[in-house]
Amino acid sequence: MTLLALIGLGLPLALSIEERVDLEVKGRAESNATIVATGALRFISDPGNPNLERLIRASASTVNGRVIVTDRRGRLIGDSAVPPNIGSNYSSRPEIREALKGRSVQEERHSKTLNESILATAEPIFRGRDPVGAVRITQSIQAIEGSVNRSLFGLGALALLVFGFALMVGWILANRISRPVVELEEAAAAFASGNGEEAEVPVEGSREQRSLALSFNEMTRRVDRLLSSQVEFVANSSHQLRTPLTGVRLRLENMAEEMGRGGQLDRDEIEATIGEVDRLSTIVDQLLILSRAGERDLPGEWLDLARLVDETKSRWSGSLPGHGVEVTDLTPSGTGSRSVFCARADFEGAMDVLIENAALYSPPGTPIEIIVGQGQVSVLDRGRGIQAGEEEAVFERFYRGSAGRDTPGGSGLGLAIARELMAPWEASLTLSPRADGGTEATICFPVTR
Repeated sequence: MTLLALIGLGLPLALSIEERVDLEVKGRAESNATIVATGALRFISDPGNPNLERLIRASASTVNGRVIVTDRRGRLIGDSAVPPNIGSNYSSRPEIREALKGRSVQEERHSKTLNESILATAEPIFRGRDPVGAVRITQSIQAIEGSVNRSLFGLGALALLVFGFALMVGWILANRISRPVVELEEAAAAFASGNGEEAEVPVEGSREQRSLALSFNEMTRRVDRLLSSQVEFVANSSHQLRTPLTGVRLRLENMAEEMGRGGQLDRDEIEATIGEVDRLSTIVDQLLILSRAGERDLPGEWLDLARLVDETKSRWSGSLPGHGVEVTDLTPSGTGSRSVFCARADFEGAMDVLIENAALYSPPGTPIEIIVGQGQVSVLDRGRGIQAGEEEAVFERFYRGSAGRDTPGGSGLGLAIARELMAPWEASLTLSPRADGGTEATICFPVTR
């Protein structure tokens, strides 16, 4: 493309330069002939005058040619050649003959004397209206063409320099543009082959390429996290399901042996077996909820937080033996500070987990408190409280903490489910110990209105 542009622009420019140089050479010859004709008038009767010779040689140096001055009969009175040919008769030269008639002449012709083509420029010398002599400047056509060729050679050299510079800049730009794309392609191929460690690409190049690299790196990190999470999820699930399954198998084997001996089935053993099956069913249900968290596309809406909490209280009232549910609304009455953006089902699911946990860990007869603030809601219990250092660990799957290990029931999945349900709405879920005993679980939304 650069070469075509240089050819498209350079060819007309070269032709223009050639024409301009030709015109400049001819114009310079005409102007110098006029200057010499004006200066030679006072020496027309003084052949070989040194002043005339200096004028002629200066002009010859300027036009790079030969300058002669003749009198009215065509005899030389001044010559830039060395040695000067003073006194020679040039009246037979066509340009001299025309100049002595009072006409300016410029023409190209073949010189028999020099045996080459010349550009002859002749100018009459006037005294008043009468021509009294002539000035002729002769220049070699070959020399003129050499001057033109030198100009064209300079233009060509400049074009080559520009072309080389354009190639270098183009190579640098192409490499700068293509390198991030090649690295991205290689990283994508490595990632597709399962080699996630080599999938990250450097963030460089144009703004669009940097944005693409950032998106690609974020995608690979998320996929790595999802894969790692799935592997961990399967491993934890297998471990947790093995315990109740083993318990059910042992109890069934015991009952089978008892029946084989003709004995009666122990009702307590049957109920224990049913309890293990219920526990297994609960774990499976919670695992299904966790596996689908983040995959559902529930529509969000602006919901009144205080009203949601009142509905939650109504739903749980009477369902928690030995516990009451108390609600304290700290938000202003204006709707502008009470609304949060969330899916109703996700919020209700998270609140159910927190209230169920509070009931599980609180002593009988103690109330479960719910406090509604601006863009946040807290569930408080009166249990043993969370231990220092466990604030984040309790959100890991199957982790029950020091209080949970001493409390029957539970699977260690509830808090993980609650946090996953709040994640799509950028709502945080945190646990902290209460100063006077118990735990405070808080859901905080980022935007309220």
